[in-house]
Amino acid sequence: MNKQTCPICPHHCTLAAGQIGLCQARGNVDGSITAVNYGMLTALALDPIEKKPLYHFYPGSLILSLGSFGCNLRCPFCQNYQISTAAWDSSSCRYLSPRQAVDLALQLKAKGNIGLAYTYNEPLVGYEYVADCAALARQHGLKNVLVSNGYCCQEPLSELLPLIDAVNFDLKAFNDQFYRNIGGDLDTVKQSIVLAAELTHIEVTTLIIPNENDSEAEISALARWLAGIRRDIPLHLTRFFPRYQYSDRSSTDLKQLRKLAEIAKTELDYVYLGNC
Repeated sequence: MNKQTCPICPHHCTLAAGQIGLCQARGNVDGSITAVNYGMLTALALDPIEKKPLYHFYPGSLILSLGSFGCNLRCPFCQNYQISTAAWDSSSCRYLSPRQAVDLALQLKAKGNIGLAYTYNEPLVGYEYVADCAALARQHGLKNVLVSNGYCCQEPLSELLPLIDAVNFDLKAFNDQFYRNIGGDLDTVKQSIVLAAELTHIEVTTLIIPNENDSEAEISALARWLAGIRRDIPLHLTRFFPRYQYSDRSSTDLKQLRKLAEIAKTELDYVYLGNC
């Protein structure tokens, strides 16, 4: 059967030839695990850097943002579920090689573009494409930004991060059960945050979902843990709106969101509200 095991995330999907992994973006192609979504873009836009969100990295600039399909988590509240959950053979894509991506980024420098952002779906399930683009972009003086859920094994992440100039990791909650419910684990994401904080600029985002991850005790613990790495890591607390399988839920109460931000500010120097 010539089965191979994917090394990118802790799911470690073991795949026979022609089989696609849980993320729908990686598969066994001719006996090797690789990204079947390589260069296949579902989204391409020149975005404000603040949209990533990154508030302490070249504020006021724009960045060419690339998205493909696939994700290694299963969040019922996903904001981009159309592409994150898409089957590998059903997405409407356009192919853009690393060379084409970098050429386009260079052309857009005149409009304020500083580089490439890998975002929208989970970029690390397309690891090879991100690595190839980032290496070429670095050669041409462009910045590389990674927007990720952080559910990645340490070895591939440590090999990629030297090419990355800024990261925003989505810390979805600060409780183990929440992560088990979406098919991940909190410790892996915490390890990714610690590693990134050592190697590059990092900011962290948490989407605050009513009755799921919005307790004062949980946000206090999250902020205290993050401050234990560095107090100056920016934390973005983002308002939830009904979406996907949580379309029947209520939006985050603004008063509660502001209260949670004040709690986080007792530990961290920079706390921002999003989607308000």
